[in-house]
Amino acid sequence: MKNLDPTRAKWIRVRMGLLSGIMALGLGGFVSSAYRVQVEDAASWKETAENQRQRRLHIEPKRGGIYDRNGAALAASVEVPSISADVVEMLKGIDGQNTQAAALIDFSTRIAGALGMDPSDVHQKLANRRRFVWLKRRVTAEEAQAIRDLGDVKKHGGAYGPGKGAVKGLGVEGEGRRYYPGRELAGPVLGFVAPDGFGKDGLELSLDEELRGRVEEVRGLRDRSGRLIFSEGTTDESSLAGHDVHLAIDQAIQRVAERELDVAFRTYETKGASLVVMDPSSGDLLAMVSVPGFNPNDYGEAEADARRDRAVTDRFEPGSVMKVFTVAAALAAGSLKPTETIFCEHGTYSIGNVTIHDTHQNDWLTTTQVLAKSSNIGALKIGLALGEPGLYAAYRRFGFGEPTGLPLPGEASGVLRPRARPWFEVETANASFGQGISVTTVQLAAAMSAIANGGKVMEPILVRKITDARGNVVREWAPHVRREAVPQAVAKTVTEMLTAVVEDGGTGVEAAMSGFRVAGKTATAQKVDPATGKYSEDKYTASFVGFVPADKPRLVIAVVLDEPMIGRYGGDLAGPVFRRVAEASLRYLGVPPSNAAPKIKNVKGSDADPSLVSMKPDEPAAAEDGDGAGAAGTPVAAAGPAPLAGPPLPSSVKVPDTAGMGARDAVRAVGAVGLVPVVEGSGKLVKQLPAAGSAVPKGSSVRLVFEPAS
Repeated sequence: MKNLDPTRAKWIRVRMGLLSGIMALGLGGFVSSAYRVQVEDAASWKETAENQRQRRLHIEPKRGGIYDRNGAALAASVEVPSISADVVEMLKGIDGQNTQAAALIDFSTRIAGALGMDPSDVHQKLANRRRFVWLKRRVTAEEAQAIRDLGDVKKHGGAYGPGKGAVKGLGVEGEGRRYYPGRELAGPVLGFVAPDGFGKDGLELSLDEELRGRVEEVRGLRDRSGRLIFSEGTTDESSLAGHDVHLAIDQAIQRVAERELDVAFRTYETKGASLVVMDPSSGDLLAMVSVPGFNPNDYGEAEADARRDRAVTDRFEPGSVMKVFTVAAALAAGSLKPTETIFCEHGTYSIGNVTIHDTHQNDWLTTTQVLAKSSNIGALKIGLALGEPGLYAAYRRFGFGEPTGLPLPGEASGVLRPRARPWFEVETANASFGQGISVTTVQLAAAMSAIANGGKVMEPILVRKITDARGNVVREWAPHVRREAVPQAVAKTVTEMLTAVVEDGGTGVEAAMSGFRVAGKTATAQKVDPATGKYSEDKYTASFVGFVPADKPRLVIAVVLDEPMIGRYGGDLAGPVFRRVAEASLRYLGVPPSNAAPKIKNVKGSDADPSLVSMKPDEPAAAEDGDGAGAAGTPVAAAGPAPLAGPPLPSSVKVPDTAGMGARDAVRAVGAVGLVPVVEGSGKLVKQLPAAGSAVPKGSSVRLVFEPAS
């Protein structure tokens, strides 16, 4: 500097000062930025770094299973492969927008070929270029292997890329799929699980929270390719898994009940049917059947109507079965004595401008005969003597008009009173024999259980307990007495009366069993035509509700057939279903027949349930057998005199020869001559009783016995 010209040296010093100043400013800015990043914005930058370094995994717990009372699996979850894609990883190393677009088209075509999908659908999923996208869920083992082969570098010459190169970013991940080993077994009760993992219908819906378990998020390190290389640790799988549900249903009894009800459904060409088997001492529901049913494994192929659990959702007018509870209530209140006789008005009785008829012209009947012959006039006189408050209160004590509380969606409570007011006299009379009120099949089974067990209304139990994955009991349902409906002595008296229903001269002889005393009641309820608001002349609900053995009841069985096209009466159609289910179930439970049980004569009495109604034009109708009041419970108006239940029956007809016919043809042949077909078993017709050509009264039953072909 000393040797330089002073002017030049001065400028050099100026330039150096400027440069130092600029460097100082730059250093200050750098330090300031570093301070802001490391101190002021440290939290946000740390989160960004963690997000880049870590990968979040959502662990879906295994759904709990559903088991019958003996531990047999009714619903289980199995792991099946699903295919996902990381599109960012898939395109890594492929430069240029046009090149990447062409590669996606190529990859979509090859992936679609492996999965059996439309290439355009695959391309649409890949076009968003996300880090995770489902390509196809719950694939077959062959499809999963094809995807693995597609991403295997060794099989594609050690290269990634379009054409013959391997496809990066494809993943095969395990997902749970719901499996129902019994196929259609208890389908409407169980419901199904949708692809999103949520339960739909039945127990799968109502207990979805318990069955699903809890989802947990797990963090782990990942490499440059996004693959998980280290996990911070996971919770024990058993603490995440869903709970197991153990039912009161017995798979063996459920299977028998479904088989027999399905045979009746197809034979009598009913609109639908339901059946409940209940243990009267504990309230356990051993079987709950609804037909038509469906296979939860293929729920997409079933109509919504088939998925409905009719035993709890469908309400109907019960008809003559309500006479049981009318008599029990009157005996408990002291307004009726067991030995009392009732004048049944020669089969015709008027209340105001409404005339009610019995099928048979009875004069004096004992209380037992009122039930055995199903006299509407006898029942209404008992109900009127008891009074509206007493009858209504008794029905409530038996559980009618309120839901049973089962853990199933859509349970109906039934209709016991149309409005918040007392019944009129005609409404009380109609309610006495089951008209103007509505019930469910489960309610009928629970109410009849109170007669069977000595007067106690038990809470129906469908779910016995819920356990966690370690087997610890989370929740348990023990037998619970809700209330006493009638005293024990009254229940025993009514039981003895109900045995007359299935004996000679009663309406339920088709339900009689050899070696066992049966107590029960038939009903043939005329339905209301919703289009006209009047009682239909050809639509009925046929039912039988009873228990066996009568002296020490083990089973209460309620059978309800909705709108049978072939036949009509509950004793003829529902009675045999009761008998076959009871016989098979008692054998399975190891209940021996009693030598003291009466021998059953195969003599057919007619089901006397329907009453005959006549009225003047524009008068309210008292429907057949209390069968046909609307949901509101008010009498249905008729435009003119109501028809009789049927024309006078001729003295006899000849039994047709059904040898060599199939079930449907045999049933039609018997029904065509005015006889009632009673089908037993399935397969090949091996026996017909009475024999072909026999002369029998019209309306009698013809037993058609089928056995599987050898």
